Amino acid sequence: MTDKASAAAKAPAITLDGVDLSLGRGAARVHILKGISLSVAAGEAVGLVGPSGSGKSTLLMTMAGLERPDSGRVLVEGTDLSRLDEDALARFRGRRIGIVFQSFHLVPTMTALENVALPLELADQPDAHARAERELTAVGLGHRLHHYPAQLSGGEQQRVAIARAVAPDPAILVADEPTGNLDEATGSSIVDLLFALKRDRGATLVLVTHDPGLARLCDRTVRLRSGHVEAAAAA
Repeated sequence: MTDKASAAAKAPAITLDGVDLSLGRGAARVHILKGISLSVAAGEAVGLVGPSGSGKSTLLMTMAGLERPDSGRVLVEGTDLSRLDEDALARFRGRRIGIVFQSFHLVPTMTALENVALPLELADQPDAHARAERELTAVGLGHRLHHYPAQLSGGEQQRVAIARAVAPDPAILVADEPTGNLDEATGSSIVDLLFALKRDRGATLVLVTHDPGLARLCDRTVRLRSGHVEAAAAA
């Protein structure tokens, strides 16, 4: 059985059922996601594509539990996120979902090691710094443990962000334009790293991208337009 076929045979890692979401207040409120229903199989790599403003990043953040829909359901590994209060949702997300942002979101006053150890410490992992060092070594930054974000290149900062996302060993990894702030060569190395981590750990990967080459590396692409799923197809 091929990797794509075996992924499709597994139970969904993420299921969205009739998800609607609006953001903003009053006259500025915008209806962003409109009746989204979608499943992502365990171990699958899915690329969310479409024009700017189509709702890709909002959909990704909804999958990760960082945005709550107005209606509909989001199930992650069978857990209905709407049934969790904010504390329980944060704990669940910290254990099961790793998030990589375009703009890195590192804590500027913390070293690379401290940034990666942070989610482990919040989860009361007793070996947080040792695990953080292993993760940074795995992404090629064993020699930059004690450098601060401002002392690192953009590619190095994204590697720290990826190490932080995968340190808790999440089942699901989501990435929002992970190469958007990087030059082509650096972006290519980050893509290779993401897919290697996904493959080696058996994780589910969902990413937002404008890069057709990156989208083609995914098992499947989901195209959004104006808050609707326009098409879903094998990459």
